[in-house]
Amino acid sequence: MKCKINRNAAKVLQNMLSSEEAEGKMIRVIITQNHGDHGHYDVILDTPTEHDEIVKTDKDIEILLDQREKLLDGVWIQYFYVPQEGFFITNPSTGYLEK
Repeated sequence: MKCKINRNAAKVLQNMLSSEEAEGKMIRVIITQNHGDHGHYDVILDTPTEHDEIVKTDKDIEILLDQREKLLDGVWIQYFYVPQEGFFITNPSTGYLEK
Protein backbone atom coordinates (compact mmCIF):
# COMPACT_ATOMS: atom_id res chain seq x y z
CA MET A 1 0.00 0.00 0.00
CA LYS A 2 1.07 3.57 -0.64
CA CYS A 3 0.50 6.91 1.07
CA LYS A 4 1.91 10.37 0.33
CA ILE A 5 1.78 13.47 2.50
CA ASN A 6 2.71 17.07 1.79
CA ARG A 7 5.03 19.15 3.96
CA ASN A 8 2.21 21.00 5.74
CA ALA A 9 0.45 17.72 6.56
CA ALA A 10 3.70 16.29 7.94
CA LYS A 11 3.99 19.20 10.39
CA VAL A 12 0.37 18.87 11.56
CA LEU A 13 0.62 15.07 11.86
CA GLN A 14 3.87 15.37 13.85
CA ASN A 15 2.09 17.77 16.24
CA MET A 16 -0.75 15.25 16.60
CA LEU A 17 1.76 12.50 17.38
CA SER A 18 3.50 14.61 20.03
CA SER A 19 0.29 15.25 21.98
CA GLU A 20 -0.50 13.45 25.24
CA GLU A 21 -3.47 11.63 23.73
CA ALA A 22 -1.19 10.14 21.04
CA GLU A 23 0.91 8.12 23.47
CA GLY A 24 1.19 4.60 22.05
CA LYS A 25 -0.86 5.50 18.97
CA MET A 26 -0.21 6.16 15.30
CA ILE A 27 -1.87 8.14 12.54
CA ARG A 28 -4.62 6.20 10.75
CA VAL A 29 -6.40 7.18 7.55
CA ILE A 30 -10.04 6.11 7.64
CA ILE A 31 -12.87 6.14 5.14
CA THR A 32 -15.78 8.09 6.57
CA GLN A 33 -18.04 7.47 3.54
CA ASN A 34 -17.55 4.80 0.89
CA HIS A 35 -19.19 5.40 -2.49
CA GLY A 36 -17.80 2.28 -4.15
CA ASP A 37 -15.44 3.97 -6.58
CA HIS A 38 -14.30 6.77 -4.24
CA GLY A 39 -14.46 7.73 -0.61
CA HIS A 40 -14.36 10.53 1.94
CA TYR A 41 -11.32 10.31 4.21
CA ASP A 42 -10.17 11.50 7.62
CA VAL A 43 -7.17 11.02 9.91
CA ILE A 44 -7.35 9.83 13.50
CA LEU A 45 -5.02 8.52 16.20
CA ASP A 46 -5.30 4.76 16.64
CA THR A 47 -3.41 1.56 17.43
CA PRO A 48 -2.51 -1.08 14.82
CA THR A 49 -4.71 -4.13 14.27
CA GLU A 50 -4.06 -7.42 12.52
CA HIS A 51 -5.50 -6.05 9.26
CA ASP A 52 -3.24 -3.00 9.08
CA GLU A 53 -0.22 -2.22 7.01
CA ILE A 54 2.13 0.37 8.44
CA VAL A 55 3.24 2.59 5.56
CA LYS A 56 6.26 4.83 6.01
CA THR A 57 5.90 8.05 4.03
CA ASP A 58 8.66 10.06 2.39
CA LYS A 59 8.35 12.47 5.34
CA ASP A 60 9.25 9.65 7.81
CA ILE A 61 5.77 9.46 9.31
CA GLU A 62 4.19 6.03 9.63
CA ILE A 63 0.54 5.75 8.60
CA LEU A 64 -1.86 2.92 9.43
CA LEU A 65 -3.88 1.67 6.46
CA ASP A 66 -6.43 -1.15 6.69
CA GLN A 67 -5.41 -3.63 3.98
CA ARG A 68 -9.04 -4.68 3.49
CA GLU A 69 -9.96 -1.21 2.20
CA LYS A 70 -8.85 -0.87 -1.43
CA LEU A 71 -9.72 2.85 -1.46
CA LEU A 72 -6.91 3.51 1.05
CA ASP A 73 -4.13 2.32 -1.25
CA GLY A 74 -2.59 5.42 -2.80
CA VAL A 75 -4.10 8.10 -0.55
CA TRP A 76 -2.53 11.54 -0.58
CA ILE A 77 -2.78 13.54 2.65
CA GLN A 78 -2.44 17.29 2.17
CA TYR A 79 -2.92 20.14 4.60
CA PHE A 80 -3.75 23.65 3.47
CA TYR A 81 -3.99 26.92 5.37
CA VAL A 82 -6.02 28.80 2.73
CA PRO A 83 -8.75 29.24 1.69
CA GLN A 84 -9.76 27.15 4.71
CA GLU A 85 -7.37 25.46 7.13
CA GLY A 86 -7.60 21.69 7.18
CA PHE A 87 -6.76 18.34 5.66
CA PHE A 88 -7.51 17.56 2.04
CA ILE A 89 -7.25 13.81 1.51
CA THR A 90 -7.58 12.29 -1.92
CA ASN A 91 -6.82 9.10 -3.76
CA PRO A 92 -5.80 10.04 -7.31
CA SER A 93 -6.13 6.45 -8.52
CA THR A 94 -9.79 6.11 -7.53
CA GLY A 95 -11.28 9.58 -7.65
CA TYR A 96 -11.20 12.41 -5.21
CA LEU A 97 -12.76 13.41 -1.95
CA GLU A 98 -11.87 15.48 0.99
CA LYS A 99 -12.39 15.81 4.67
